[in-house]
Amino acid sequence: MSARFNLVLSDDLVRDIDKAALASFSNKSEVLRKALQLYLAACEAKSRGLKIGFFEPDAGKLQTEVVGL
Repeated sequence: MSARFNLVLSDDLVRDIDKAALASFSNKSEVLRKALQLYLAACEAKSRGLKIGFFEPDAGKLQTEVVGL
C-alpha cells in the first residue's frame, strides 16, 4: 500500500532537496523518503534514550550532536 501527500515547502528547502537529489543521482521523492526514514529512526532512538550525531571515523570522535528532533 502507498499514500500520496501534498506538502507546502519553502523555496529554500525545495532548492536544498533538488541539490540533494542531483548529488545522489536520485529524485526528490527518494530524498524525502530517506529523510523521513532517518527522522523516524532518530525518534525511535530518542525514545530509547539514545542520541543522534555525526561521527568522524578518522578522528574517532563525535563532531556534532543533533538536538531538537
